[in-house]
Amino acid sequence: MFVVVLLLLIVPFAGALVSLRAPAAVTEAATAAAGIVSFGLVLALVPAAAHRDLSYLPYLRVDAVSAVFLLATSFLYAAVALYSIGYLAPSRRRGGAGYPRYSRRFHAGLNLFAWTMLAAPLMSNLALLWIAVEVTTVISALLVAIEDTDGAAEAAWKYILTASAGLGLALLATIFAYYAGSRVLGEHYDLSFGPLLQVATRLPHTPVRLAFALAVVGFGTKMGLVPMHTWLPDAHSEAPTPVSALLSGSLLAVSFYAILRYYQVAAAALGPRFPRDVLLVFGVASLLLAALYLLEQRDVKRMLAYSSVEHMGILAIGVSFGAPIALAGVLLHVLAHAAAKGNAFMGAGVLVHKFGSKRISAITGGLDLLPWSGPLFGIAILALCAMPPFGIFRSEFEIVQGGFENSLNVTPAVLIILVTLAFFGLSAAANRMLLMPRRAGTAGSGAAVLARGEPSAWMVVPVVAGVAALLVLGVHPPAELTGLLTRAADELGAVT
Repeated sequence: MFVVVLLLLIVPFAGALVSLRAPAAVTEAATAAAGIVSFGLVLALVPAAAHRDLSYLPYLRVDAVSAVFLLATSFLYAAVALYSIGYLAPSRRRGGAGYPRYSRRFHAGLNLFAWTMLAAPLMSNLALLWIAVEVTTVISALLVAIEDTDGAAEAAWKYILTASAGLGLALLATIFAYYAGSRVLGEHYDLSFGPLLQVATRLPHTPVRLAFALAVVGFGTKMGLVPMHTWLPDAHSEAPTPVSALLSGSLLAVSFYAILRYYQVAAAALGPRFPRDVLLVFGVASLLLAALYLLEQRDVKRMLAYSSVEHMGILAIGVSFGAPIALAGVLLHVLAHAAAKGNAFMGAGVLVHKFGSKRISAITGGLDLLPWSGPLFGIAILALCAMPPFGIFRSEFEIVQGGFENSLNVTPAVLIILVTLAFFGLSAAANRMLLMPRRAGTAGSGAAVLARGEPSAWMVVPVVAGVAALLVLGVHPPAELTGLLTRAADELGAVT
């Protein structure tokens, strides 16, 4: 397994190096190959991680929790790498002196972005985890601004300022974690996660409490928790569609992964009540605000961004419930949300390409004009709304069931009400874009000039794969995956 872990760090980075120097056609192939190979490598890790922890060198560690997040990132990496071939096709056909340079920058950035998000869950050291998350900020900000428009530059600048402030607090959390660990393990303690968890019951409570609270605020800024979410709608709206998919389905999850590591230590050192209460407050606030904003969105990509805030709130609430089935539901939700949100952004990218606008009011008749992408986008919205038989229905059902088991009935009921409110906002917008008949003159052009058909098969195939993944997760997850989720939930719920 050591070779597999090592290759997982090498392959995306190698794809970035190739993309910097090779012709445009080669960069596309190299990126697609790197994404598919990375997903295959993670699949090879799953059976081993479902049964034991894997530790290599001083700073590499794979357990069941990290394997779940590796699986979400690698699947989305492979999907957007294929999707990007079709996404960039119009620019490639137009040619021009600027396209080869743009292609190299885009694919190199995409590979490096995926590399950092795959590296973060592999780090056994809290300091290296912080560094990996910090590097994701730098690379993703450059990708947000890659279109070189005023809106993209403003969104990237806002993202850098907000995320840097949050990660400054996360660094302070890391310092407090080191201080707590050094009181027991000595001053030469290197912030390795395993030893810290082993002596958690002996850690001083005040620095652990401060470390967890600062980690939730700091990494929660990157996760999109309210009120630190303000960068997210702008960045998701202005970034290229493949980048938006990775931002929403993977980057937010990686930031949540960092919070979970601090949660494990805090729950073991302090007992579960304090960390769960903190997550519950941020989770309910995020879900409430996102549900309200979804009712009045006019931009399709901003709508999906607020949907991400909603689902991050659901994850935080699910952990606060603490029941084993709720924790298993949270981890399943990470996987299902990655597939569903990736599908939704990729489908939105096709709609924007077809209609030439991100405004929901300008997109009508999508189901008729896009025989594949229209229905697939509708399926993605239904999946995000937790409709059966897709994976998010199963994960949210498990979270709610765990909430009724381990808490008063009020909190799970609030969760159900707010998720239903978000459903109305998403479904109303999707119905307008897909089912409302196309009228002449919308989006600045007549209906006759929009030919029926898909822009590219490369923009359809990955979405079909995402639907298949959502069905598998919702109907009958493979035994190895079920074992992985069960073991990961046990690791998170070791203290009850």
